[in-house]
Amino acid sequence: MALRLLQYARPHLRAALGGLLCMLVVSGTELVLPLIFGQGIVREVLSVHSSMTRITQLVLLIVGLMLVRGLFRYGRGYLLGYTAQRLVADLRRAVHQKLQELSLDFHQRHRTGELVSRITFDAAQIQAGVGRAIGDLAGQLLTLAGVLFFLIYLNARMALVSLIILALAGWAIDLYGRRIRRASRRVQERMAGIAAALQEMLGAIRVVKAFTLQRSLQGRFDQENEAGFEAQMKSVQLEATVTPVVELVTAVGVAAILWVGGWEILHGRMDAGGFMSFVGYLALVLGPVGGISHTSAQLQQAAAAAQRVFELLDEPDRVAEPPVPRRLPRCKGRVSFEDVWFAYEPGQWVLRGIDLKVEPGQRVALVGPSGAGKSTLVNLIPRFYDVARGTVRVDGIDVRELSIEDLRRAIGLVPQETVLFGVSVLENLAYGRSGATREEIEAAARAANAHDFIMELPQGYETRVGERGATLSGGQRQRIAIARALLRDPRLLILDEATSSLDAPSERLVQEALERLMRDRTSFVVAHRLSTVVAADRILVVDGGRVVEEGTHAELMNRRGLYRSLFEAQSREGVQTLGR
Repeated sequence: MALRLLQYARPHLRAALGGLLCMLVVSGTELVLPLIFGQGIVREVLSVHSSMTRITQLVLLIVGLMLVRGLFRYGRGYLLGYTAQRLVADLRRAVHQKLQELSLDFHQRHRTGELVSRITFDAAQIQAGVGRAIGDLAGQLLTLAGVLFFLIYLNARMALVSLIILALAGWAIDLYGRRIRRASRRVQERMAGIAAALQEMLGAIRVVKAFTLQRSLQGRFDQENEAGFEAQMKSVQLEATVTPVVELVTAVGVAAILWVGGWEILHGRMDAGGFMSFVGYLALVLGPVGGISHTSAQLQQAAAAAQRVFELLDEPDRVAEPPVPRRLPRCKGRVSFEDVWFAYEPGQWVLRGIDLKVEPGQRVALVGPSGAGKSTLVNLIPRFYDVARGTVRVDGIDVRELSIEDLRRAIGLVPQETVLFGVSVLENLAYGRSGATREEIEAAARAANAHDFIMELPQGYETRVGERGATLSGGQRQRIAIARALLRDPRLLILDEATSSLDAPSERLVQEALERLMRDRTSFVVAHRLSTVVAADRILVVDGGRVVEEGTHAELMNRRGLYRSLFEAQSREGVQTLGR
């Protein structure tokens, strides 16, 4: 774990080494001061042969050393803090990148709030451990090592007693440290649960208010919150226990050392100056020993957090880039499915033996009951998922052999629910193609019937659309999504229920824009409303994960199968709606 964290610190090695150098100077001054106090006061201040000049020199030396210690302590704090902040920032970046690379399957298996907790709460724990705790621990250990050297130099017998006490304190720290790490792991898991509950509530706030779910969701949140409180208190209890235990062991040791020291002086083996220096160093030991117990607790919390973060970074991607990807410089738009099987869970087949060939420029509609596998089928084309059996090909090449970036650059997607980013309209449109000019963006917006409503917004194209595009209507968001797809100029197009939730005026504008978008492109149209696909070149009726019917609208109506039943049912619903 520590070695992996060090890999992220390697680019900032100069700052880390500078911080360690400052730490050495600080520890050195702290080690010299007790010796100067002990020996200097006895020989200069209390001596009859002393003078004010020598006393002044002693005082100036002490003040100078303290000033040096303060200056280098600042340097240690700043440089090690910089290293920790950069390390955690790089770690967050790696987690963000990993989350973007992982397949949709992973994201469907994990709650958003839990993943957000890894990049916020866990990263903050690592930052506390790496920034303050490791710096403090290194300084404390250096001071401790130096103090032990001087203790042995001053009196070996008393130093032996000190070592026994330090060993007992170290055993207590290690014992509690392992318990604290386990408790910290539980705390972080509970914090992830709290974040997930909050994320779910905020993401569905309209539904919460519409169905008056406040009390129910508050109950769920309270459960998560109380579980988090209990986990935190267990960790707090352990942290609160370790320091008093270590201090008790240390206090007993100090009493023993003072007794031995008195014995040594009475028997003439030690003078008053040496004893004062020994006591000064002993006082210097107490700080690091107590500090190490607290620092150890912080490090155990950071270790538990790092374990959770590295578990995420080590998560295998089920849709991985091929070792030697094939390029797709000019996609023609030919797509084929060869005996394709797919399951989200082992053995629970969603698609069963799909065979399909689509020629460039064809418009293929997929219809059928909810849960039949329509959206799953089209999601296999851009490799949002990989097939369990069989092969999906684009231009005759297995999509698993293609560069994922090349493949997805050739595909335009207009989903049912368009998610916009909380930036300006212009920036949202520009995501369609990197480097697009303002003129190209506006031309795409006009083709998507979006330019007029954009110009009516307060700042036009510079208007910020709010989180997930909340300030725009569903139809407006859809037209921006279509403009984005037009700007991309893909050879393959996937429209997944693109007009299912729109009112009649919005649907007309969106349908006009879609007609322009689909022109001369291979298009897959997943549709619930069958009236929108009657002009498709081919209509596939999917049911139970299989293609049960295929043909044009007229051909399928003549067969009197599932398609005709669905179409007539929707037609009756439309007539009833109009008659009300």
